[in-house]
Amino acid sequence: MRRGDGCGGIYFRTESVLAKETRGKTPWLVLAIFILLLILPMVLARFYVYLLALILVTGLLATSLNLVLGYGGIYQFHHAVFYGVGAYGAAIMITKLGYSPWLGFIAGPLLAAFLSLVMGAICIRLSKLYFGMLQISLGSLVWAIVYRWYSFTGGDDGIHGVSMPALIATPRASYYFALLVTGACLVVLYRIVKSPFGSTLQGIRDNPVRSEAVGVNVKLQQLIALVIAGFFAGVAGVLFVVVDNSAFPDMLFWTLSLEILIICLLGGWFTFLGPMLGAAIMVALRTFASTFTEYWTMIQGIILILVIIFLPEGVLGYVNMRLRKFGEAFLPGEK
Repeated sequence: MRRGDGCGGIYFRTESVLAKETRGKTPWLVLAIFILLLILPMVLARFYVYLLALILVTGLLATSLNLVLGYGGIYQFHHAVFYGVGAYGAAIMITKLGYSPWLGFIAGPLLAAFLSLVMGAICIRLSKLYFGMLQISLGSLVWAIVYRWYSFTGGDDGIHGVSMPALIATPRASYYFALLVTGACLVVLYRIVKSPFGSTLQGIRDNPVRSEAVGVNVKLQQLIALVIAGFFAGVAGVLFVVVDNSAFPDMLFWTLSLEILIICLLGGWFTFLGPMLGAAIMVALRTFASTFTEYWTMIQGIILILVIIFLPEGVLGYVNMRLRKFGEAFLPGEK
């Protein structure tokens, strides 16, 4: 069938028109959102500026997970451990070892990437749920070390009062720093997703056996993706230290990994910006629901159940699906 005939032609024209509309409108939409995020701290109270910064940090963490989960099909069940290691790496470099904060900001993500390499090399021989379960075990071991090592990590008290450079010491300045770094990281992650490596990763997700049959080193590609995701999770951890001036062991606990997984599912784990949307929804829900009830986690669980039943593709995935159907409703009659 030719591309312009019958149902196949309708499909191709639909995809073509939607692609053109997306290319034309998406950059302007992203620019408008970025400008809005630049303006909001000038009119919002300090608490809401902090909340926006927390959404940015959580969104970057969820997007880094989505690289291996949504695009790579890797069951990364303890992604928060790299987030916590990045935060502790920066905090310890500054408070315990006395190094420059800027050096700590570099060391945190590199330490998280190294840990991801070590854990990935151990777990990569397994697949699917077995990979996830072994990763949870290794991540819990790292959490236990941080939780018990009082003399170095502060134990269950964590590390507080981390000093920041004067340039980013104020709440508004730390927000803008988080915004710029998150924006730069999202651009890099998007380029990775759209690169040949990203296409290979998605091919492995869809059919690892066929990918290996055509000469792709599946395990190596997956390990590279894990290291990249661990690095950007470490960046998110550093940004949390910048915004909150603290690091604590709950950042490495498996329950946070579950929450980040829920964020990806909520926003749309097969879309690039879905985790950012999911982070905005989840952080706002957690903040405001917890002021009314101590059982806000039950509300979180109910939302997850509803999303799985009614929006299996996530909020942004559902929007994309509706836009596609909206385009198909007009295209069959075009001449």
